Amino acid sequence: MAQTVPVLEMQGISKRFAGVQALQNVSLEVGRGEVVALIGENGAGKSTLMKILGGVHQPDAGEIRINGQPTVIRGVSDAIKAGVSFIHQELNVLDNLDAAGNVFLGREPLTGGPLRLVDRARMREEAQPYLDRLGLGIAADTPLDRLSLAQQQMVEIAKALSLNAQILIMDEPTSSLTLAETERLIHVVQDLRAHGVSIVYISHRLGEVKTLADRVVGLRDGKNAGGLSKEEITHERMVKLMVGRDLEKFQAAPPEAGRAVRLSVRGLRTRRYPDREVSFDIHGGEILGMAGLVGAGRSEVAQAIFGVDAPLGGALTLDGQALTVRSAQDAIRHGIYLAPEDRRRSGVIVDMSIRDNITLPALGRYASVGLIRRGAEERGAEAASRSLRVKAPTTDFLVRNLSGGNQQKVVLAKWLSLGPKVLIFDEPTRGIDVGAKAEIYDLMRGLAKEGVALLMISSDMEEVLNLSDRVAVMHEGRISGFLSRQEASEESIMQLAVGGAGKGTR
Repeated sequence: MAQTVPVLEMQGISKRFAGVQALQNVSLEVGRGEVVALIGENGAGKSTLMKILGGVHQPDAGEIRINGQPTVIRGVSDAIKAGVSFIHQELNVLDNLDAAGNVFLGREPLTGGPLRLVDRARMREEAQPYLDRLGLGIAADTPLDRLSLAQQQMVEIAKALSLNAQILIMDEPTSSLTLAETERLIHVVQDLRAHGVSIVYISHRLGEVKTLADRVVGLRDGKNAGGLSKEEITHERMVKLMVGRDLEKFQAAPPEAGRAVRLSVRGLRTRRYPDREVSFDIHGGEILGMAGLVGAGRSEVAQAIFGVDAPLGGALTLDGQALTVRSAQDAIRHGIYLAPEDRRRSGVIVDMSIRDNITLPALGRYASVGLIRRGAEERGAEAASRSLRVKAPTTDFLVRNLSGGNQQKVVLAKWLSLGPKVLIFDEPTRGIDVGAKAEIYDLMRGLAKEGVALLMISSDMEEVLNLSDRVAVMHEGRISGFLSRQEASEESIMQLAVGGAGKGTR
């Protein structure tokens, strides 16, 4: 019996960026109707390999075959013509359009003959089934700027589905999704596989990989690291494939007893939930986890404390002193810093270098008579970058070209050089691999040991349970309860997240 030709063959792919060997002789095969999970640490080359397949980058060497035929992909349009569709890790949507406009961007149905007017009614009618298929529950004419980050991610997935691709690349597709939305997407992937669509699935959520993957292919340092068959896929084997060693399970050490309250929040009201008040305390040396469903108002609380969005009411005290925060500059001046959920949009300036990002909030310390002392700035950036083990050849490297985990390290390096009193982490390890996660967890616990108060907003249940000293759970703009480390469990957190009664201790 003749062997079936793979739908996709990538052979000997190599790619170099600015002196960094991103890929070296990498090969990947995917059969028809097969889900192949591509795993590896941030910077292992996963996204670069897929961007080559998607036409974003050109390989320096190697060959691509689709359905057995040599295929040259010079751009995104070539990839689409070859039946390849790409769901990017970072959102690729336009928030000045509605959902339908994003689904059919560049492929809008036209009317009016030579006038070539966009047929909006037809476009919305054709987009609606794709949105419904994902269980999004919105109308196709909904403006994108009214949707949450998770809903915008689902619109991008709907766009990929509308292309009817034979090869679908999913790069961290669930990184912004709730548990219910993730479950829905898993069913969609299984349905696509049943209809013969081949899928390359990139995810750091190894539970999803175990559920979905027919095979696992590992990359490490830009090279093939091995593979696992369906029967061989376990969490431990995947971790070892990614990092080349076993990782010890992270366990948080208890905070020191008797720590004083560092930050006190009373009666805080945000624009999203103007009639709901939020009150809590964070002690020095404590990690307060903040859990809840997407849309519960957690990020709004963080932004109000940091001064990004002015609160409608409430009071803050820092080390027992009343605090007025009207802007982010006020928060920074008092030692309160935010590592935001969308790091590319709000945490770093991607077209600037690592050095410029790290030193930007504190340029005054590197200036003399109004001029920047480049040598001092470079030494400060190098020290901060080295302490967090940012993987880049120099601090002149553009942040845009860093992996997600290393971009997050740059966000943290920027604040840590200023000596934080309160550090707010909004989804600190979203889209970050297990190795980088362990480094960030160690860093967070180290900061707590130094007396920094940490507020950690996370949708990763394992992260909340393993790292938090206490857990505050939000539901529709209010804190529905607090749980001690001993009381916190997946069941107790979910009970509060859906509005169940809980304890009120701050």
